Amino acid sequence: MFVTLVGAYPRTPLPGQVFRLRAAHARLERGEINPAAYRAVQDELVREVMAEQLDAGLALLTDGQVRWDDPQTAITGGLRGFETTGLLRYFDTNTYYRQPRAVETPRWEASVTVADWTFAHETAISLAERRGVAVPPVKQCVVGPYTLGRLSDPGQVGHERLVLALAEALNEELHALHAAGVPVIQLDENALTLIRTDDEAERRLAADALRRVGEGLEDAHLCLAVTMGTAVGVGASALFDLPFRSYLFDLVAGPDNWALIASAPHDREIVCGVADARNTRPDEEHAMVRAALDAAATSVRGLDRVALSPSTGLEYLPRDRAKAKVEALAQAARTAASTDPDELARATDAMAVAGRSARPGRHAPPPERPAAADRSRT
Repeated sequence: MFVTLVGAYPRTPLPGQVFRLRAAHARLERGEINPAAYRAVQDELVREVMAEQLDAGLALLTDGQVRWDDPQTAITGGLRGFETTGLLRYFDTNTYYRQPRAVETPRWEASVTVADWTFAHETAISLAERRGVAVPPVKQCVVGPYTLGRLSDPGQVGHERLVLALAEALNEELHALHAAGVPVIQLDENALTLIRTDDEAERRLAADALRRVGEGLEDAHLCLAVTMGTAVGVGASALFDLPFRSYLFDLVAGPDNWALIASAPHDREIVCGVADARNTRPDEEHAMVRAALDAAATSVRGLDRVALSPSTGLEYLPRDRAKAKVEALAQAARTAASTDPDELARATDAMAVAGRSARPGRHAPPPERPAAADRSRT
């Protein structure tokens, strides 16, 4: 039983602190500092957000993606075959990304994310040594081929050809990450939520792309993350016939994802996205604990194969609210881990008898939202 972020964390400072990253970006734009000096400011922010994760009790860290203008162009900018165009809204959020456009069949030429992961890993070692604790693992997140293809302008390449070419290119990136020692590689595939149950062609394309991206990585821990809605349109049989050891599901925007969790083989790890990452209101601990126990009860999975996370990236929230949510998640995980084994056994029996395909408590997201933000700029 542990806690991890989906990936992103706010780049804004805590209340009362100076927004050093924005000031540095303005200086970079004016030519007052060079890219190396700007990266040093990013490095310091990575240290800050990783320290907040470690101090909260998270067991699997990320660098918060604070270097990225947006996850899509962070990847396509390192591949051959793309140009960057205008702003598009990211799903139903108030944030925007710069849409990549394929100008030729994409190709991988050199690692895109290994250097950032290496810095984050070294930061985790340093933070742990100063605190006298075990070094936590650091995962690397990469937008998956189906989502990257679906959110890009395919140009003359065409949608299907683009998605499959991205799968081949990202397979090279995943091999580079695995060779570098990354313990968990997370593929973010939010566009799976756009696939309808009657769209057999897109279901086959997504499954084909995800099989190709994982080829030759049987020894790697690959995690498939789906947020911003439900992936039931893809189908449990297709999802769990893929080379992923763990799955992260948004259970706030996509409560029907409980149907997928109920169908997941018992040896797959399940990360429950239960803290509302798009609402500043505190989450109820008992609901987060209940989610962990129910996920553990399905297929007699056990708490050792269950984790908690926010429902999606936390970049939509003010820094102090995101920090509070992370701390609350960690407390919920500790509470769940201390659950009486008899209670967990009773929950397991109840799940077996009920045969539930979805957890109760379906709800629309509360109306309170943080102010609109343009994710494409610092």
